[in-house]
Amino acid sequence: MSAPTINVALTVPQTEAEGPGVRFAIWVQGCPLRCPGCCNPEMLDAAEERTQMTAAELLTQVLASEGEGISLLGGEPFAQADGLCALAEGVQAAGRSVMVYSGYLLTQLKRRAVHEQGVRRLLAATDLLVDGPYIERERTTTRRFIGSNNQGLHFLTNFYRPDDPRLAAPNTVEIRLRGGVLTLNGYPVLGARTKITGVGQ
Repeated sequence: MSAPTINVALTVPQTEAEGPGVRFAIWVQGCPLRCPGCCNPEMLDAAEERTQMTAAELLTQVLASEGEGISLLGGEPFAQADGLCALAEGVQAAGRSVMVYSGYLLTQLKRRAVHEQGVRRLLAATDLLVDGPYIERERTTTRRFIGSNNQGLHFLTNFYRPDDPRLAAPNTVEIRLRGGVLTLNGYPVLGARTKITGVGQ
């Protein structure tokens, strides 16, 4: 049986806005939650094919980069848990960390993990989890790596500690211009967009 592919919307090989330290960030395409005010609305449609990659292909890219781990965002990573779990396991096996941003609550993910192997494996291979839907009226700039105050930060392994000073700074935004495409990641201070095309063309 062939390995499941992952529908990848965007990768940023080096970022400090999506988790502690320098990280390889991977945004997946597709989210069933549809939170109003989502900062990545172009990544909601699961039927839209972006870049199809296997976990092995992504792992090769991650391990060729410098940094202390990966951050999985979206879209909704647990909607593609069957493909992402092998990637997360490979990253941890290499001694790096895995951070996942999910619109589901940890309690919901644990219930799904009982019957869904991919969810169970991805959750087991997660060191740091941001959980909960984005709620626009509760958005915050003062909680590092958190979009709205209802969301939680869960330390699922001992890789990170709650007193890590990198978790105490305000949120930041990174701006990149590549091939006429402006990408924003981190706190969406310029509005609910991750990608703006046609810039500088």
